[in-house]
Amino acid sequence: MKLSRRCFLSFVVGGAAGTVLSPMPLKLTDDFAIWSQNWPWTPVPPDGEVGYVDTTCTLCPGGCGISVRKIDDRAVKIEGRQGHPLNQGGVCILGLSGLQMLYSPTRIQQPLKRVGKRGENRWQPISWNQAIAETAAKLKAIRSQGSPQSVAAIMPRDDGSVAQLMKRLLTAYGSPNYMVMPSAQDAYATALRLTQGADGSAGLDVTRADFILSFGSALLDGYGSPVQMFQAVSRLKDIHGTLVQVEPRLSNTAAKADEWLAATPGSEGDLALAMAQVIIAENRFDQTFAGQSGSEFEAFTRLVNSRYTPRKVAKKCAVDAARITKIALAFADAKKPLALCGRGKGQTPGSLKEALAVHTLNALVGNINQAGGVQIKQPYTYIDWPQAAQDSVATAGMTTPRADNAGTGLYAAAGHLPHRFFGNVAKGTAKIQALLVGETNPSYSLPDPQTVKAALDNIPFVVSFSSFMDETAAQADLILPNHIYLERYEDVPVSAGVAQPMVGLCRPVTAPQHNTRHMGDALIQIARALRGTVAQALDWSDYQTCLQETLADQWHALNSKGYITDTAAAKAPAKKFIFMDKALETAYLSKDAPLAGDAAKYPLQLIAFDSIRLASRYAPSAPFMMKTVPDTMLKQKAGWVEINPETAAQQGLSDGQAAVLTTPKGKASVLIHYNHGLMPGLIAMVRGLGHSAHDQFLTGKGTNINSLMGSVEDPASGMDAAWGIRAQLAKA
Repeated sequence: MKLSRRCFLSFVVGGAAGTVLSPMPLKLTDDFAIWSQNWPWTPVPPDGEVGYVDTTCTLCPGGCGISVRKIDDRAVKIEGRQGHPLNQGGVCILGLSGLQMLYSPTRIQQPLKRVGKRGENRWQPISWNQAIAETAAKLKAIRSQGSPQSVAAIMPRDDGSVAQLMKRLLTAYGSPNYMVMPSAQDAYATALRLTQGADGSAGLDVTRADFILSFGSALLDGYGSPVQMFQAVSRLKDIHGTLVQVEPRLSNTAAKADEWLAATPGSEGDLALAMAQVIIAENRFDQTFAGQSGSEFEAFTRLVNSRYTPRKVAKKCAVDAARITKIALAFADAKKPLALCGRGKGQTPGSLKEALAVHTLNALVGNINQAGGVQIKQPYTYIDWPQAAQDSVATAGMTTPRADNAGTGLYAAAGHLPHRFFGNVAKGTAKIQALLVGETNPSYSLPDPQTVKAALDNIPFVVSFSSFMDETAAQADLILPNHIYLERYEDVPVSAGVAQPMVGLCRPVTAPQHNTRHMGDALIQIARALRGTVAQALDWSDYQTCLQETLADQWHALNSKGYITDTAAAKAPAKKFIFMDKALETAYLSKDAPLAGDAAKYPLQLIAFDSIRLASRYAPSAPFMMKTVPDTMLKQKAGWVEINPETAAQQGLSDGQAAVLTTPKGKASVLIHYNHGLMPGLIAMVRGLGHSAHDQFLTGKGTNINSLMGSVEDPASGMDAAWGIRAQLAKA
């Protein structure tokens, strides 16, 4: 099949409708069985008593309920928990693979101290007492110098008791440099704050919507709570609802959609604003919201009428003006329409302009805090600790500027800016003497990991709490390995875009397999060794006591049921929606963040896409997952780059050919894979490959696309809005 650009556009219009995707092929389980029989260390438990333990999966932000089958004390199978309100008995491939992480021979089995140069992988096993004592001694020495602000921490999330213990430790110690890995929720949270004054998160009621307008979100490849997204898309088909997918590549979600809009990457905010203009011009908007906003609505109307009509944005978006109008009116006429954004799995914030435009679409159709719409969830309230006392050292340290510049000046709208933190430390404009890394892997997961490594080289003392020898742990000075999620108690607030304000409970399925320790316990013990007000701030005997006292009268319900609904975090009351003010106008009029690289030297644009078959954050892809990766993503150790045949012909490249991919950030050896469903001029690679650490199943396979990407700062928020980079392909 050959497609010219004209044929590609025709394919976009009609070819996606009716295409069916099987989310979990039946053959997959057969592959698992056949492959595992040939696996040399497959555990075969003896006969024994069969039992089940219900717990919560923490391998992604979805928070699914799972049930683990055991024979005596050995866990042998993970299933989705029946009746759980999030996943209703379903489980994704990452969740299925959890036992391989539990019993992996490559887990870090005890505290380790680096004895060689960073990156040499030379470690000395030490005791927990020594690990805690050395960590506390380093932190004491830094504090005695009057520089508590030179200690920083980065966590995978901001909610939950463990994250708050880390934040409380830093607050009592005297450092404002507590950070969280970026996600689409960052841009959503900023959009809610600017338009509604709401301090919370956006819950997406996909399970009750009848029209979903997705701006690049990989609904069938791991976005939000993955199983719930699968079920929501299937339900949408059952009720004859509508799914519209906006993205430049024919992904699994686009193939399942009723309409696929192959829009130019980076133009999603303009496209959403053009749809808003149509809804207003055709008088299809909700009069209540407009009435509450008064002249602000009129100012927004003037803006979209002058700059964002379908005719004006059609060329930039590469979407016909008539199609923009058609989709906008269909969205407005639906009973329960829902627009959402967050590129791929939602692991990058994206631009503030896009988040604002998409949220405004929901406001225009009056579907905020309504069934099938966006639920404005207030922050979880069950963690109600008294304010940590601070001595004079802590008070002084907390008044210093953050090392990532978040919350001030040009970056006032941002809560955390990890890319700026590592950039500042790498350049030497921020001095950090110690970094605590909790179950996250910025050396792999962030764009431009070369800068992250340079920053770590400038930090004298790095402590990782990882259970695995990931890329960041490999650069640490001490590793204090955490129990993995199947060995520990922990609260799991669900915040990955789902509508329900729910807290799950992670509880131990089996005893710890190795000499690991709960990160919460390690933090409490470090605080105790620091003494004074720092010790008083974390004054619990152990983590489980902290968790039970924190949950108070909710502990029994959570422990017996496995999850609770935090009624205090239910949807926030509707407030006046601000369509336009100075901050919003600045965001809407901000220029697009430029792609790195000279267009003449780098004529192509490289974009990343996500796959449900690959993990791309802290949790590694288990061997079972790697078995399911198709040979169009990975062939032996070679990764593929997707390219439209027309573009390949222009570059003199053929299908299956070896090539060298070069960007301003680096180069990689790749194989060429023709993809007729990719816009001409673009090339695409999957996230989740190219590890340099972990084990033989992951290391050295494919390319980490983040190593070819650079951070692209959103001019309106300072958040990393990188969606791609300029690139060139040449024959190997």
